[in-house]
Amino acid sequence: MNQEFFEALNELVENRGIDRDVLIDTIQQALLTAYKKNFGVSDNVRIDIESGGARVFSQRTVVEDGDLYDSFLEIELSEARKISPNYEIGDVVENEVTPKDFGRIAAQTAKQVVVQRIREAEREITFNEFTDKTDELVVGEISRKSKKDGKETVFVRVGRGEGILLPNEQIPGEEYNIGSTMKFYLMEVKRTSKSPSIMLSRTHTGLIKRLFEAEVPEIREGIIQIKSISREAGSRTKIAVKTTDESIDPIGACVGPAGLRVKNIVDELGDEKIDIIRYSDDPAQFITASLSPSKVVKVILNEDEKSCMVVVPDYQLSLAIGKEGQNARLAARLCGWKIDIKSETTYEQLLQEDGVDDKQTSEQKKEDIIYEDFKLDDEQATEE
Repeated sequence: MNQEFFEALNELVENRGIDRDVLIDTIQQALLTAYKKNFGVSDNVRIDIESGGARVFSQRTVVEDGDLYDSFLEIELSEARKISPNYEIGDVVENEVTPKDFGRIAAQTAKQVVVQRIREAEREITFNEFTDKTDELVVGEISRKSKKDGKETVFVRVGRGEGILLPNEQIPGEEYNIGSTMKFYLMEVKRTSKSPSIMLSRTHTGLIKRLFEAEVPEIREGIIQIKSISREAGSRTKIAVKTTDESIDPIGACVGPAGLRVKNIVDELGDEKIDIIRYSDDPAQFITASLSPSKVVKVILNEDEKSCMVVVPDYQLSLAIGKEGQNARLAARLCGWKIDIKSETTYEQLLQEDGVDDKQTSEQKKEDIIYEDFKLDDEQATEE
């Protein structure tokens, strides 16, 4: 272990962020293990690597004359003072016992320790770096793919780390071509025995939130707030927004000039449809807006069950429900209310069945009568 070794060691400490004292101590402990393995003893040995090389010193404790129990571990005071008159009882006398070929063993051992420490330091740096980016947007390059049981896991180069995009976090039908660059939502960072596992997503609602934050300055500044998001990745997303400044239209700001802001987000998501909804503290207004683009005639709330009946024009029923129930399902998730959608004709039939005169009965009375018998059917209602 010459001067070049220590210069390289110091450079590693500076560049890798490794604690020098910890590294030196680790090397010395590893050398003790190597010494014991090759030479059979280490209980009373100290190894010093900072005095110009790997030197081994035996250690003996000074005891009173006549109290010597183990000459291997102890030395009488009179003998110690032949070495130096300054020794006192309890002091430790050291004597160099470095084996002839210990330098080669020391060099190999030190190299192994340093390499291991570098790997550990890099893992820790990577873990800390990406832990700080959890719940954030990251940009990565598709580096490789692995297929198992018909499902493909995608690996992404993200800075000095490697992200993992599991099958259930991939947008259905989206292509992940090696070498292509995409944006991802960083869900979680896990410690492993190797490099940290950086778990990415393209389906998480957090991806929508971060993309809007990146595109819409008013959201970053807090002038516009994202209140809720519901999403079926690759198909459609609904996002509810609210402004803290009434002079600013939250929907217009999110859409952007000539629709550019929302277009950039749609392009990133592969033409996923995005409905931007104005949030309202009034549940009926919020539910009405969430069912856009369908028109709504009436919303009857059951606040105890946090459920509602929504009445729409007959010709808008299929639009309100959406293909395979998607529009109603996303609206229910967005609002957090169970929603049962009825056409106007069905609603009038319900009134007639309950003996309600449409002309003579108040709207509130109609709603009370409807809800006396109305219980949400899990097969009809949509819920989060």
